[in-house]
Amino acid sequence: MAELATIARPYAEALFQVAKSHDLAAWGQQLDALAQVAQDADLRQFADHPKAEAQQVVAVMTAAAKQALAAGISNFLQTVVENGRLAALPEIVAQYHVLANAASGVSDAQIYSAFEISSEQLADLKATLEKRFGRKLEAHVHLEPGLIGGVRVVVGDEVLDTSVKARLERMKVALTA
Repeated sequence: MAELATIARPYAEALFQVAKSHDLAAWGQQLDALAQVAQDADLRQFADHPKAEAQQVVAVMTAAAKQALAAGISNFLQTVVENGRLAALPEIVAQYHVLANAASGVSDAQIYSAFEISSEQLADLKATLEKRFGRKLEAHVHLEPGLIGGVRVVVGDEVLDTSVKARLERMKVALTA
């Protein structure tokens, strides 16, 4: 998906430059809603139809997002749709979040767990991970029962895997070597 990342980068950078003078968090929430909507296959098919106008696609997406969009985000969405880059919108939003997090000194931490994590456990885990990675983290928890137990944490390009599945894989490699 390097091609999508290449297409998304200038859009994300321009969006971030405009968003710096507004509320980054509020813009991030609105962009997340739009990225979620843009992943819908039926909407993408509608947007790709030759008779569908950009204003129609923007109106449908705004209604599907179920929230009023800031003027800057509406203009951004209009530009993305007019340029036929709707498929890149989720990647644009992801890169926007990376830029916004870097500006605020926070990194996203994707935490994969075999079981539900309570809020107290998450707070403890987050404090430990912040100490381990040396920066503030915004934790996003995902359930992945295949891990059997433990957690796998992805922060940027760093991975900390303490899951039972990873331990079993390491034992398998050690025994077959």
